[in-house]
Amino acid sequence: MSLSQLARTIHESATLKLNQTAAQLRDKGEPVIHLGGGEPKSKTPIDAIVACTGVLNSGDIKYTPVDGIPALKKAIIRYTEEHYSRVVKPANVIASSGAKQSIMVLLHSILDPKDEVIFPAPYWVSYPEMVKLAGGVPVVVTAEDGSFCPTIEEFEAAMGSYTKAVILNSPNNPSGVMYAPEFVSDLVQLCEKRDIWLIMDDTYNRLVFDGRQPVNCYEYTKTDIEQSKMVVINCVSKMYAMTGFRIGWAVGNKEVVTSMATIQSQQTSSPATPSQWAAVGALNGVQSSIDSLRLTLENNRNILMDHYRAFPGVKVTCPMGAFYTFPDFSAYYKDSQKLSQFLLEKVRVVTVPGKEFGMEGHLRISFCGGAKETTEGIERIRWALDPTSPNELYLGDRRLVRDWM
Repeated sequence: MSLSQLARTIHESATLKLNQTAAQLRDKGEPVIHLGGGEPKSKTPIDAIVACTGVLNSGDIKYTPVDGIPALKKAIIRYTEEHYSRVVKPANVIASSGAKQSIMVLLHSILDPKDEVIFPAPYWVSYPEMVKLAGGVPVVVTAEDGSFCPTIEEFEAAMGSYTKAVILNSPNNPSGVMYAPEFVSDLVQLCEKRDIWLIMDDTYNRLVFDGRQPVNCYEYTKTDIEQSKMVVINCVSKMYAMTGFRIGWAVGNKEVVTSMATIQSQQTSSPATPSQWAAVGALNGVQSSIDSLRLTLENNRNILMDHYRAFPGVKVTCPMGAFYTFPDFSAYYKDSQKLSQFLLEKVRVVTVPGKEFGMEGHLRISFCGGAKETTEGIERIRWALDPTSPNELYLGDRRLVRDWM
């Protein structure tokens, strides 16, 4: 069988593969702790369930407009006005089957072969593969100072004649870093000066900690939306804990949104009708679930950071948002894939190798599960790596004794 060159160059999603591995081990009765996950454990808001159930009970579930039902677009418009102070029209909005599809159809709409898309490291694992699927070339900017925040000068130095777009995800997956308002302002101005698309992936922008406020990219531009090349991506997956409903959206100029809808019509048609109504319920309903989730995540983060501080050799930047940490374990293992595999085999803890996010020696460790599970997971990791930790460890009913003692 002969596969295309493109098919041979695209890699499977590392995070989804790990989810599958963890599920298989659990099915075998293994005491697996999944610290690599990217979905909150909280329940879907009741307003979303009621709205979804209502349309299901009607039995009238048919095709909808490709770019989303009017009620969903209206809810997204209200959300944009409330949280971004930007008034947009239905023609500026497209709803998709998740934020991932919104980004994918956007890239298909703006990229020609060899066009380059720039994003900072560490980056979401899917960005490079999505750019390649759209025929583009991913370009990674890594901060020379070893931080997770490249300077605007480093971004500009990476730009060339083929640069077509920049993607910025803040708070960042996997580091939890929020880019400073000054940096976002400079990036908006730089992209406008160079006539480059700026894709703001705001998936986690309501899940920020320590009293911080999300950075609003629209504050730094005076360009009318119809002349702007800035596109804002969002979804209900993370902030409403609705990953399985697969609803995301993009807000941009009418021309690009129309093109995105045309491409989406040939891929999947509209998002699933019940999921769209669930998103309407979530966006229009009581918003307390977001605050509750944010407070839970912040508490989990604080607990995890306390454990890191007692873990010799581990360097970690305290996340400002989202629900991930991205600690540097290179004092123990330089190869993050080997480290991740070792931890899975030795202590049944699932993590994601930093190499998948563009930074070797790191692991992505999530704190979106329960505090007890997170604590036990990091204690298992420390037992496996730190020779000063206790000699014994129990995995369920199994007693492990460190073999180097």
